[in-house]
Amino acid sequence: MNINIYYGGRGLIDDPTLYVINKMREVLEELRVNVTQYNLYENKNAIPTLPQTLKDADGIILAGTVEWYGIGGYMYQFLDACWLYGDKEKISRLYMCPVVMSTTYGEREGKMQLATAWEVLGGRPCSGICGYIANTLTLEMKQEYTTIIEKKAENLYRTVNQKTPSFPASNQAVKNTVAIAPNVDLTPQESEQLSRYAADDSYVQRQKEDIQELASMFRDMMSEKDGNTQDTYIQRFHQAFKPQPGFAASYVLKLEDREEALVLQVDGSQIECYYGTAEEPDVEMTATPDMIEEVIAGRMSFQSAFMSGAMKMKGNFRVMRMLDSLFVFDK
Repeated sequence: MNINIYYGGRGLIDDPTLYVINKMREVLEELRVNVTQYNLYENKNAIPTLPQTLKDADGIILAGTVEWYGIGGYMYQFLDACWLYGDKEKISRLYMCPVVMSTTYGEREGKMQLATAWEVLGGRPCSGICGYIANTLTLEMKQEYTTIIEKKAENLYRTVNQKTPSFPASNQAVKNTVAIAPNVDLTPQESEQLSRYAADDSYVQRQKEDIQELASMFRDMMSEKDGNTQDTYIQRFHQAFKPQPGFAASYVLKLEDREEALVLQVDGSQIECYYGTAEEPDVEMTATPDMIEEVIAGRMSFQSAFMSGAMKMKGNFRVMRMLDSLFVFDK
């Protein structure tokens, strides 16, 4: 059995939806289900091609987070692509489990929107999950919430495995009578994006490798200009280090224009700072060199960079919050 997860959130470290779908994934994999997750924010330029990935799926999970109003633009783009370019015959046999968690208001409406949209597409929605979670730690600390998530994952497995029938919905009747998808006149750029080459994973991978090789060539050409930047970062982090007794953690900082990541290993009063890799770091960060320069110059804290979206992080949220105490940069 193959289950695809399409996550439409922003990938924030404290997103409760990520916690829910990770738990569901664990349960499904224990049931020997092949689970593939597509993060729409990482594939935003290829969203029109993602309906092609439905062909090998037996069921899907559509997951979104209500942070302000509605389920977010990435999920709407994906549903639009399913309507315009998806295989309606395949969609008509697909079960969909909606997962919508909210940090504000509107999780029930979001769940209903996903179910309604899937019915209009001709698919089969099944029982999903929605809830208001202000702090992800609430999910982690309460066993009853974990039990609910696990039961929903098991119900999805049984529904797909047994091909549970359902009554027809009026939304599907509307689709069959008046909601006919029009032919879309594509621009050359859109046609190229939707071509078989763009949908070919091996072709896309080769293109990425070519781009990385070109980027490496340009970095080598500019190495004379900024060859000392790495040493400067290591020196500044050493200078700004403020030991926290009894605290130990590892951080990996990935700079978008560099191949090697900056690794920060903290153990009490000791710190190791080098470029390379670290096994199972507590926190992984991704940022631009300009943003790191702002932090090192003391004009921005790690916390404010994360909250503004300028820095992406994943890992232990509590360990991440210690960064501003461990490294104090003077203005």
